[in-house]
Amino acid sequence: MTSSVRQWRREASEMSGGSSDEVIYQAIERRLRDLNASGDLLDFGAGLGRLTARLHESARFRSVAGADLYGRPALPATVGWIEGDLNDRLPAPAGSFDTIVAAEVIEHLENPRAVCRELFRLLRPGGTVVLSTPNNESLRSLIALVVRGHFVAFGDSAYPAHITALTRKDLQRVLTEAGFLDVQFAFTEHGGIPGIPSRTWQSVLGRLAHDVRFSDNVVATARKPSI
Repeated sequence: MTSSVRQWRREASEMSGGSSDEVIYQAIERRLRDLNASGDLLDFGAGLGRLTARLHESARFRSVAGADLYGRPALPATVGWIEGDLNDRLPAPAGSFDTIVAAEVIEHLENPRAVCRELFRLLRPGGTVVLSTPNNESLRSLIALVVRGHFVAFGDSAYPAHITALTRKDLQRVLTEAGFLDVQFAFTEHGGIPGIPSRTWQSVLGRLAHDVRFSDNVVATARKPSI
């Protein structure tokens, strides 16, 4: 890898800010509870460690570790840390984890298929992956595509942090091609109204505003075969 590519990736990583919105973390935590996820967990793309710390404090997991291009943030000493470029293979053995969370990470990386193959490698048989990304099938995102020529979370102001836009069909394909089974989708149930994103569909339509068209982010889950 050239030094210019390494520098570009670091700048893009820093632009992301290293954390995500509360509604995204809550949606991921709901899915972890629904799936009864446990064992050794990796927060893949942990950034500043906000979600890593929350998952550690939940006491749901035997161990928790974070991984990112960033150096280790302020975390409890019992939380592990793997420093590495998420575009490449992490310095961790295959089959190291039972659960992997990747919150708002895959859209920042150059090759979603390579990412999913790496998640598959890192998981033990029967392990679970939970990942989130901007929902490019929301009304807000589809309107932006028609009007502006790009999905709402992938305009110039988000570049080069957001570089890979994926729909549910894309996620289904890349996860399945990596070897995962039982790909399922859930949503944050929180979506900004086009033109006034600080106001949500939910605040106007209540329970009528749910699922794919009214959520800014999607959560995908999948399982590595047991054998």
